Amino acid sequence: MENYTQTSTDFILLGLFPPSRIGLLLFILIVLIFLMALFGNLSMILLIFLDTRLHTPMYFLLSQLSLIDLNYISTIVPKMAFNFVFGNKSISFIGCGFQSFFFLTLGGAEALLLTSMAYDRYVAICFPLHYPIRMSKKVCVLMITGSWIMGSINSCAHTVYALHIPYCRSRSINHFFCDVPAMLTLACMDTWVYEYTVFVSTTLFLVFPFIGIACSYGRVLLAICRMHSTEGRKRAYSTCSTHLTVVTLCYVPFAYTYLRPRSLRSPAEDKVLAVFYTILTPMFNPIIYSLRNKAVMGALRRMIQRICFLKM
Repeated sequence: MENYTQTSTDFILLGLFPPSRIGLLLFILIVLIFLMALFGNLSMILLIFLDTRLHTPMYFLLSQLSLIDLNYISTIVPKMAFNFVFGNKSISFIGCGFQSFFFLTLGGAEALLLTSMAYDRYVAICFPLHYPIRMSKKVCVLMITGSWIMGSINSCAHTVYALHIPYCRSRSINHFFCDVPAMLTLACMDTWVYEYTVFVSTTLFLVFPFIGIACSYGRVLLAICRMHSTEGRKRAYSTCSTHLTVVTLCYVPFAYTYLRPRSLRSPAEDKVLAVFYTILTPMFNPIIYSLRNKAVMGALRRMIQRICFLKM
């Protein structure tokens, strides 16, 4: 690892890519993934906004997920790409705080939003007659608002702590973004209290929601098995398996990273795991939800047909 020291308050992000041809190829790949994520999530938001057949609670939650993913990957990749292209690895103290705040806010909001989506599927399959009441527009808005507020509160607490602890002379963060646990390795004080707080926070935002999602889908699978309609079973199973795939891609690497004690963590492993929940998940989400969703594919075909008709 390169050693950087400096007397200013700026931090140095050592980055993800090695300074070699392999690093350049990885950089190009990440940029392509970033562009795919932007296009995919923007397309999902526009489709759901423009097609009235998708104006339901499930797709409203899905549009919020795409909005979060769009901002999520935009918080990390542009700065990382800028640093690699121009060879300037520094990030200001305030800039690091903002990046950390938005990353944690969006990550927490996404974790809670995925729980809301699991509840939506649970009610739709297990209590279809009660769905209009249990998943009304008011309930849907409250879920989304609550996800953003809880994510912001959690993020604010972690970011304020990270910005107020004393740092040693070295300001080199062995990561490709301002991840608070990576920043704490530079602290000139014992941070065991904060590490305990990270454990509690991860449990509240990832472990408990994951357990809730698993339990709800256990009930859903039982309800699917009792369905008489083969077509209904296929549709319900497709929807649930899609959501479980997204949850697994998001929750597992995130939880594994933040629940491990510092003694069992390594910077290289943390960076690889971070690629999954900061870069790959925002790209995979719109692909998974669109390719395996007949309503979304139908909306896409209708939009293409309208565009072609306007050009004629």
